[in-house]
Amino acid sequence: MISTLSKQFRTFAQNECRNSSPLYEYLAMQIAEDEALLLIASKRASGQPAPNLLFAAVHYLLMAHNDDELASFYPSLTTTPKPIDAVYPYFKKFVMTHADELTALLQERLVQTNEIKRCAYLYPMMAEIYHKHQRPLALIEIGASAGLQLAMDQYNYCYNDILSIHNSDSALVLASQNTGDALPPSISHPFVVSQRIGIDLNPLDVTNANDVAWLQALIWPEHHERRTQLKKAIPIVKQLNVQHIQGDAIERLTAISSQIEEESMLVVFHTHVANQIPLHLRYQLIERLTEISLQRPLYHCYNNLFDGQLHQDFVQNGEITSVRTIDQPDGHARWFKWVNENKQIESNC
Repeated sequence: MISTLSKQFRTFAQNECRNSSPLYEYLAMQIAEDEALLLIASKRASGQPAPNLLFAAVHYLLMAHNDDELASFYPSLTTTPKPIDAVYPYFKKFVMTHADELTALLQERLVQTNEIKRCAYLYPMMAEIYHKHQRPLALIEIGASAGLQLAMDQYNYCYNDILSIHNSDSALVLASQNTGDALPPSISHPFVVSQRIGIDLNPLDVTNANDVAWLQALIWPEHHERRTQLKKAIPIVKQLNVQHIQGDAIERLTAISSQIEEESMLVVFHTHVANQIPLHLRYQLIERLTEISLQRPLYHCYNNLFDGQLHQDFVQNGEITSVRTIDQPDGHARWFKWVNENKQIESNC
C-alpha cells in the first residue's frame, strides 16, 4: 500500500501540479519518500485520491491555525510566501502535530472540488442542446458537491479574450481559451433551466461556513482567481432553487428522472468525478442511463469515465449516439478544444 501511495504522490506532482502549483509539486515529491506521512495519507476514505485529500485537509486546518509557521509558505494565507525549498520540515511537523484531526478529516471529507470554470466548456453544450430541442433543460449533476456548476446559465463568460456571454449583472466572469472549432452561435442566446438537481454522497451547503471553508481548502494555494470566483459564485447559487440529494447516483437516477417534467430535456453531467467510481459501477451507470432512455431521451456529458476526454452523448431508446468527443481539456478549464457535432440529433425528440 505504501509503495502504491508513493507512486500516486509522485504522479500527482509530475502530472497535475507541474506548472500549476509549485508548492504542492514540491511537497508531493517529498511525501512520496516519507513513510510516516504516507501512512497518514493511507487513512483516507475508500476510493478517494490521497494527494488531493491530504493537501485539502492540511489546508483546511491551516486556515484555522494561520498563526502556524507553515502558513507563511502558503500563497493563499500570506502575500509574501517563503521559499518552497524550506517548507517540508514545517509541513511534516504540522501534519504530525495534527495527525488525529487530519485523520478524522481524511475519513469524513471527500474530494469535492467545485471547479466553476469547467462551466466554460459545459455551457456551449447546454446552449446547443436547448437551441436544438427548444425545451427547458433539467440538469442532473452527479457528484455535485455544492452544486455550483448547476448555476452555469447564471454566469458570464469570456472566450479567447474577445467573445463575451453576459447572463447576469454579477461580477463573475469565467474566462477560457478555446483552441478548437468555432463555438456554436447558440451560446449567444440564453437557455432555460427548469430543474437543477445535484446528487452527492455528501452534499455541501453554501450556507454552511464549514462546508464553504472545505470548498476553499480544496483550491490550491497559488490559485487566487479560483478563490475569487468561488466567492462570487456562492451568492448566485444561494438565490437559485438547487435540489440537493444525498446518496448513490446510480441507485437514485431512475427515481429522480421519473420526476422530471416531461416537457424538459434531461441532461445528466459530471466532470472529474467518475475516476472515483469503481469500474464495474461505471458500467452500471451507463446501463442505468440506457434504461432511463427507454422512457425518455437524455444527454450525458462527462469525462474520466473510461478516458480523460470530454464526451457528449445522446441516449434514446436504449441507444447511445456520440454527439462529440473533445480532447482532454485542462483540469481547471483554462483551455479546451471545442469540436463540432459528430452526428445530427433529431430536434423533435
